[in-house]
Amino acid sequence: MIEALGGIGAAFGLAGSAGLNAYIPLLIVAVAARYPLADPLLKLSAPYDILTNPWIIILLSVLLIIEMLVDKIPAVDTLNDGIQTFIRPAAGAVLFAASANVITDISPVITLAAGLLVAGGVHTTKAVTRPMITAATAGTGNWAVSIVEDVVAFFTSILALLLPIITGIAAAVALFFAVRLYRRRRKKKGLCFIKNRVTVQVSLARPQGFDAPIIPILRSKPLGSV
Repeated sequence: MIEALGGIGAAFGLAGSAGLNAYIPLLIVAVAARYPLADPLLKLSAPYDILTNPWIIILLSVLLIIEMLVDKIPAVDTLNDGIQTFIRPAAGAVLFAASANVITDISPVITLAAGLLVAGGVHTTKAVTRPMITAATAGTGNWAVSIVEDVVAFFTSILALLLPIITGIAAAVALFFAVRLYRRRRKKKGLCFIKNRVTVQVSLARPQGFDAPIIPILRSKPLGSV
């Protein structure tokens, strides 16, 4: 039971980290499984044990360096987020499935889908808030935010292996608030669009040639008319 909860906790933590940076948790899991200091923190079974291949570890290291550089450049980071829309959720799906593999009763399809949703939710929140930060700071705050995200992804991945249950709960709570923030922002944008549209329509109804209060004009149309 404890092992099962630990696997699920690690799965949530690692998938959430992948939503911030796909390569940090992948590299940490690969190195931890390949070079365990003591008892392996995470046992990878086929086909996920391919992550322990030395060439895969080298490739992940190179991709991580590239990711950490481009994510700190204004405008380029937004383009990178667009590309990572496919990579981060996929990485989260693999990490979730590999971590939850200790529970044999769960279908791999379910674990892959769960990881896809967790990492995808975190990535979507990041992709939505990053342009806001760029606009608010004129691009000067992007590198600082990116460093914070990398640090959070690193320590969350480490804790997911050392304290999986606690990390899993924390990741689930963070995901809940991230999705809530995203939905609130979508709703706010929708209300602003409706407000601006009504303002334009009312402005068109202002009488020409003199200043007068804006009076909405309601016109009835026969049924069937365009």
